[in-house]
Amino acid sequence: MMNNKNSPMIYFLIIVRLLCMGNLASAQQETKKIDSLQEVKVTARKPIIKQEIDRISYDLQADPESKGNSVLEMMRKVPYLSLDADDNILLKGNSSYKIFINGKPSGLMERNPKEVLRSMPASTIQRIEVITNPPAKYDAEGLAGIINIITNKKIDNGYNGSLNINERYPVGGPGLGTSFSVKEGKFGISGYGGASLYISPKTNNSISRITNGNNETDLQRNGIMKSDSRSGYFGTDFSYEIDSINLISGQVNLNGSNSDGYSKQRSVLNGKNSLLQAFDLQNDNDGKGYAIDGALNYQLGFKTNKSKLLTFSYRYMKYTGEQNNILLIANPVNYTMPNYRQANNTFSDEHTMQIDYVQQWKKIGIEAGIKGILRNNNSDYQYLSFNAANGTFETDISQANQFNYNQNIFGAYNTYQYSSGNWNVKAGVRIEQTDINADFISTLSKVKQHYFNIIPSIAIKRRLKNNASLNFGFTQRIKRPGINRLNPFVDRSNPNFESTGNPGLRPVLNNRFQFAYSISDKLSFNTGLDYTYVNNIDLKVSYFDPVTNITRSTYENTGKANAFDYSINASYPITKKWSASINGTLTYISIQGIVNKILIKDDWLLYNVSTSTGYRFNKGWRVNASLNINSPNPTSLQGTSNGMVNSSFSVNKEVVKDKLSFTAGLTNPFTKYRHNIIKTWGTDFMEIIDNRNYFRSCSVSLNYNFGKLKQAIKKNMRGINNDDISGGKGL
Repeated sequence: MMNNKNSPMIYFLIIVRLLCMGNLASAQQETKKIDSLQEVKVTARKPIIKQEIDRISYDLQADPESKGNSVLEMMRKVPYLSLDADDNILLKGNSSYKIFINGKPSGLMERNPKEVLRSMPASTIQRIEVITNPPAKYDAEGLAGIINIITNKKIDNGYNGSLNINERYPVGGPGLGTSFSVKEGKFGISGYGGASLYISPKTNNSISRITNGNNETDLQRNGIMKSDSRSGYFGTDFSYEIDSINLISGQVNLNGSNSDGYSKQRSVLNGKNSLLQAFDLQNDNDGKGYAIDGALNYQLGFKTNKSKLLTFSYRYMKYTGEQNNILLIANPVNYTMPNYRQANNTFSDEHTMQIDYVQQWKKIGIEAGIKGILRNNNSDYQYLSFNAANGTFETDISQANQFNYNQNIFGAYNTYQYSSGNWNVKAGVRIEQTDINADFISTLSKVKQHYFNIIPSIAIKRRLKNNASLNFGFTQRIKRPGINRLNPFVDRSNPNFESTGNPGLRPVLNNRFQFAYSISDKLSFNTGLDYTYVNNIDLKVSYFDPVTNITRSTYENTGKANAFDYSINASYPITKKWSASINGTLTYISIQGIVNKILIKDDWLLYNVSTSTGYRFNKGWRVNASLNINSPNPTSLQGTSNGMVNSSFSVNKEVVKDKLSFTAGLTNPFTKYRHNIIKTWGTDFMEIIDNRNYFRSCSVSLNYNFGKLKQAIKKNMRGINNDDISGGKGL
C-alpha cells in the first residue's frame, strides 16, 4: 500500500499537466519524488480469446491496455475487427453489420455507434463477441455478422462497479464512464453510462476536380473546418425472479448528443482559357439528437423439464435528430445563388414483438421462434433562400424534402444443435417477409416493395487435442437498402455536386463459407479462411455532367463481387512479464459493375495489421506499444481512400492492486497531421478530396474498481435481438 501523505490523484494530475505539454521527461522526474509502492504480482493468466461454434470473444478485462483505451480503440485487437482511417469499424473488411449490447439491440448504437464507442471506456466492458456465423435465431440483416458488446458480468448478492476518468488532447477532450452491478435477493440490476466532450480543432481541407473532353474544367476548393460535440449515454439491464420457473427481465437505454461546427472555403472553377465561376462559402452548423429504447421479457420455465423455456418479449425504440446550417456566400463571380439555410428533422420509432421456445435433450437442443418488427421513419428537410428584397429567408419548395417510410419485417426460425463427444453441430433456417411502403412527398413518388427470403445457416465445431478446434460454417445474409439510398430527393445544397437515392434498389443477398482453426493455451492462436460471393450488389456510382459542370452520384444494383479473406490473431507471453499480440486480415476482392453504360472491373488486395506488445515492470508499472497498418481501401466502384500507419505508446501504473490504476498514452508521436485522401474517378473526370486531420494526441486515464459479490443474477435465456439493420453504409 502507499503512504497516507500521498494520493493516487497526484500521479494523475502530474501526467495530465506534463504529458499533454509534451514533457514526458519532466513527468518522470516529478513522479520519482513520490514514494514507491509495493510490487504487484500476477499469479494467473486469464485467457483473452475464446472460440465458440459460431463466434469468437475477446476478454477486455484480461487485457491490461483496456484500462486506458476506449472501446473503439480496443477493437483493433479483436479478431476479425479493424478500424479504417476515419475510425469506422470494419468486420472482416465490411461495414455492413449490426452492433448489440449484452446480446440485444440498443438505442445507443442506432444513430452514431462510433461516437458512443469512442467515449466508452474499455475498462467498463467485460468482453466483445464477434458472431461471424449468426445462427437462424438472429435476423438476417448485416452482411458480415454481429458485434456483441458485453458490459456486465455475472453478479452476486451485493454490488460492484468501475469508474473511469479520461482526457485526450488536442483532438478529443474530457470523458467519464462507469459501470455497476447490484443484486439483492431475487432482484438484480446492472448498468453503464458516461459522458464526453470531443473537440476537433481547426484543420485544412480541399477538393480538386479535373474534367476532360470538349469542355475541360478545373475545380479547386480550399478551406478550413472545426467542430466539437458533447454526448452522453446510459443503459441498464434488470431482472426479477418471481419463483423458480417465472422470470421477468428488461432493459432501458438512452443517449443524446449535440454538436457545433464551422467551415469556410473558397471555390474556383476554371475553364480551358478563362475563369468560369468563383465564390466563398461559410457554413455555421449545429445539431442534436437522442435515442431511447426499452424492452420487457417474461420467461416461463417448466417444472417437469428444466431445460424447456418459453419467452415473450416486447421492445420499443425511438430516436430523433435535428440539423441546422446557415450558409453565407461572399465574393461571387458568375455565381448568383443567395445565402441559404438548411434544417433537417428526422424521427424514427420501432415496435418489436417476439416469442421464443427452447428445449434441450441429452445431445440435441432445439430453438424456435416468431417475430415482428414494425418501423416508421419520417424526415422533414427544409431549404430557405434569402430574399434580398424583403430581407428574410423563404422556403424553397423545390429543394425541400419530406417523406414517410414504413418497413415491416415478419420472421420465423428453427434451429437444432447436436453435441456428442468432440463434435458440435448447429443448423437452422430462417424465413423473413419484408414489406416496405414509402411516400416521398417532395417528389410526389411512392415506393412499395415486398420480398420473401429463406436464409439457411450451419456451423460445425470439432474439438482437437491441446485445447484446439476446427470450425466450419456457411450462412446467407441480407443487406436491405436503407432510407438514405432509397430516397429520390436530389440534394443540391453543395454547389458543383448533387446526390440522390434510388427508390428502385433491391436487397442484396450475401453467401459466405468460413473455415477456422484455433488453439487456446499459452499461445492463443486463431486463423481463418473465408470465401464470399454476392450478386446484384448495390454500389455508389458517380458521373460528370459537362453541361452543368456538376458531379452527380446515386446508388444502383449494378455489381457483383467475390472475395477471399485470410485472418490471423495471436497472442503469446514471451516471458512472465513480456507479452505480444497480432491481429490482421488479408483480403483479395474482385468487383465489377456498370457505370454510365460502361463496365468497370477492379481487383484489390487489401490488408490491415495491428500489432501490440507490453512489458510489466515491478511495483505495478506496465508499458505498451502498438503499430497499426491499413492498406488503401475502395470507397465505391469508382473510389479509393489512402492507407494509414498508426502508432501508440502508453504507460500504466496499478496504484492499488485490482482497484486503482492510471494510464498515460501518446498516439502518433512522429506525425502531427494526417492527410485523409479520397479519390473518385469516371471516364471523363478525376476528383480528389483531401482532409488534413490531427494525428498526434496524448491521453490520460484514471480507473477505479469497487465492490464484491457472491451469487450470480439470473437472466432470461431469450430476448429481442433486432439485428436486421446494417451497422454501416458499405460500398
